Amino acid sequence: VLLLGTLLWAPWWALQGAPLAELSGEQDFQLFLHKNLEFTRKIKGDVAALQSVVCDTFQLCQEEELLLVQQHLGITQAPLEQCHSLTFQAEVCLSQIRDRLRTYQGSLSVVLELLPEHTGLVETLQLDMANLSSNIQQQMEDLGIATVTYPAEDESPLPTFSSHFHRQVGSFFILANFQRFLETAYRALRHLTQL
Repeated sequence: VLLLGTLLWAPWWALQGAPLAELSGEQDFQLFLHKNLEFTRKIKGDVAALQSVVCDTFQLCQEEELLLVQQHLGITQAPLEQCHSLTFQAEVCLSQIRDRLRTYQGSLSVVLELLPEHTGLVETLQLDMANLSSNIQQQMEDLGIATVTYPAEDESPLPTFSSHFHRQVGSFFILANFQRFLETAYRALRHLTQL
C-alpha cells in the first residue's frame, strides 16, 4: 500500500518545477479552482456511496479478487496522463479532465441499469459530472484558454456484458476507475491552487 501511495504521488513531485500557467494567480481562476475542488470532493463522496451499494448488494468489494474478470471484460481506466506529465500545462490537463468526465458520465448508464432503485443517486452524479465538465469549459472560455478535445474514439467502448455477473463486475470497475480518476483530478486542481 505504501509503494502504491508513493507511485501515485510521485508525478506530483515533478510538477513542482513545471512551468506556471499565466492564469494561475488570477483571482477568478483561483475562485473557480476552490469551488470545483469542493464539487469534485462531493462527486467522490457520491461515487463512494455507489461503490458501497455495489459492495453490499452484490458482495463485490475487493478489486484483487476480480482482476481476471476485469481483464476478460476489457474495462480500462480513462487516462489523465496530461495531468501527470512533466510538461504539465493547466489548459491541457483541464481539457482532459473535462473530456474524461463526459466519458465516465456515459459509463454510469451501466450502473443505472444495474441499480434501478438508486436511480436518484446515479442521476444526481451524472448531473454533477455534467456540471463540473461545463464549469471547466466555461472557465476556460472566460479566461481565453485554448481548449484541446480528446476524441471519444481514444476510449475503449463499454463491452457487451454476456451475463448479469459481468454487468455487476463491470459496474464495480467503472466506479473503482472513476474514483481513481477523481482522485487524480482532485490532486491536479489542488496543485493548481498552489502555483
